[in-house]
Amino acid sequence: MTDGGAEPSDGTLELQLSEPERRVVRTLQGVEDALVEEGELADRLGLPLEAVRGSLQRLRSKQLAVVEEETREHRRLTPRGDEALANGLPERRLLEALRSAEGHAVPPEAFPALGLEGEERSAAIGILRRRGWLAEGVPFRLRAPPAADAVLPEETALRAVAEGTEVDATTFQALRRRGLVAVDHRSTKRWALSEQGAQLVVPTDERPLLGPLTPELLRTGAWHDAAFRPYDVRAAVPFVTGARPHPYLAWVREFEEILLGLGFLEAEGPLLETEFWNADALYMPQEHPARSIHDVLTVRGVTGRGPDRDLLERVAAVHEGRPLPGEPEPVGAGWRYPYDRSVAARPVLRSQTTAVSARFLAGRPTPPFRMFCLDRNFRYDPVDPTHHVEFGQCEGVLGGEGITIRHLIGVFRAVAEAIGIHELRLRPSYFPFTEPSVEGYVRHPRLGWIEVFPGGMFRPEVLRPLGVEVPVAAWGIGVTRLAMVALGLSDIRDLYDDDLAHLTGREG
Repeated sequence: MTDGGAEPSDGTLELQLSEPERRVVRTLQGVEDALVEEGELADRLGLPLEAVRGSLQRLRSKQLAVVEEETREHRRLTPRGDEALANGLPERRLLEALRSAEGHAVPPEAFPALGLEGEERSAAIGILRRRGWLAEGVPFRLRAPPAADAVLPEETALRAVAEGTEVDATTFQALRRRGLVAVDHRSTKRWALSEQGAQLVVPTDERPLLGPLTPELLRTGAWHDAAFRPYDVRAAVPFVTGARPHPYLAWVREFEEILLGLGFLEAEGPLLETEFWNADALYMPQEHPARSIHDVLTVRGVTGRGPDRDLLERVAAVHEGRPLPGEPEPVGAGWRYPYDRSVAARPVLRSQTTAVSARFLAGRPTPPFRMFCLDRNFRYDPVDPTHHVEFGQCEGVLGGEGITIRHLIGVFRAVAEAIGIHELRLRPSYFPFTEPSVEGYVRHPRLGWIEVFPGGMFRPEVLRPLGVEVPVAAWGIGVTRLAMVALGLSDIRDLYDDDLAHLTGREG
């Protein structure tokens, strides 16, 4: 029998156990008719929990141990829930502000001072009105408030979650939708020896079994008295995979497959663009504040090349409100300023993939047509959890007779459903090159509602100079923000992570 060996009482089988495995077996043999949790076993042995877990798994692979696993739901407050418990729910803060305000009325402009903005403001107003405590119209007034000492059901539920007591299921789900509470699933493993493990005779030799023969053991001669762990040539070796794509890149490829499956063709365009395709052709005025929303990065030391003269003059005509060459009436009122043709050739880093749509439409595609471009863009944005200097955008156009904004909204809903997002909010918006325009928002579990689906119908001032005579729906999906929701990330910078330990889940 080799050092560290163990054999059943009938002597028919020899097994090799490490020192921690021997200690685990002896401890479990002293437990009668009970399963022991991993943490309790680690405390008894005085070993790190991870060491005990590894020993138990190895014993299980040798059919010496069995395990029972129980998964339980753990309800907890989110950071927003902790804040609401400490400072009061939005509806409570609004209710108290109305009680103390002169005439029990609060104007809309007072909400920021109460710390009620965006989603919290909407939730507070909606809840108080549904309960009949808030009158319709503005300024906001109390109609039939509860008693001053009344506790709101949501407050009771928040405290119950914080204390770990029972909570009303309907109220809990309502708080969960608001991002105030969350549910974690925790697994508990309880271990016992198998019949074979219970009969095992374990030597009492406590000498640790060593693995590799180190230079230090050779220099000191300690290897003479050491017990070494034998090698099992039948043991499974660690499975090593080859290279794999970055999680964000893999997600982008899946997103492209969704659009290809919807019948769209993929197009590309240059990252180093000109002002003409990046803005002028999209009916964005050269010196208008609307252009500043894109925070364009200009490029020095490079000479750009403008479009052909005929197209340049047609775009200049719609900017100045003149008829297109050869036509009696102007397309629209224009921006009423002198269009500077020298600006058109100025090089910039592309700030939107809509420039690819303009190039595509200038190629006079035969309707009906569907096109998308998923690529990088650059803007001078302050970097924060939802903004980055470099960002991905999925531009697309859908053109043909009878195309309306309804078709565009249908595309948004189809794409959201395909990637597993079922909450989508839409509202009217404004863009210089589309009318009507919409913005689509999806819900991030920590950041709330974020805009990812802007789009609209291209204006005639965009289409006519490019020679397009059919309605065209266009969009610029924010794929980086959409990927944050799909991948469960809370910071856009994590999409560009290059830490292998983090990407492979092997931290620590």
